[in-house]
Amino acid sequence: MATNDITTTSADETRAPKSAASRVDRPASAFTGARDENAAGRTTISDGVVAKVAGIAAREVPGVYALGGGGARAFGAIRDAINATDLTQGVKVEVGETQAAADLTIVVEYPSPIQEVAGNVRAAVAGAISRLVGLEVVEVNVEVNDVHIPGDDSNDDEPSRVS
Repeated sequence: MATNDITTTSADETRAPKSAASRVDRPASAFTGARDENAAGRTTISDGVVAKVAGIAAREVPGVYALGGGGARAFGAIRDAINATDLTQGVKVEVGETQAAADLTIVVEYPSPIQEVAGNVRAAVAGAISRLVGLEVVEVNVEVNDVHIPGDDSNDDEPSRVS
């Protein structure tokens, strides 16, 4: 004769059958309140999170003026004007189970040494992803798209030459 695993606790309340693979209803002794390195569960980190970490790290490097190509920077200026900065602009990442790779497009501030800035970006991005996200960084590719010359900024204080 088959047995029924449904336990009745009152006339109106029933519990689902308990199974060994249940995620809930574990014994109270399994929860000590202390940090348990062997706690069950899974952490999933979105590609967008890794891209944002990489973008923030790259922007903090001295000599980096901006991230992204010309079109992306134009849209970025509009986003900045409405206070909606995209920290992933100019950043592409590939994220696997334990590894990540990043491609960044940067604009270097003149007269910063381009190779040195690119190397510093590579180190900062790899370090930030490893430290904050916990992934092994297999490569960080840096494309220098432009050099920003401080005098190139439009100056609104100057009067227009045409009326």
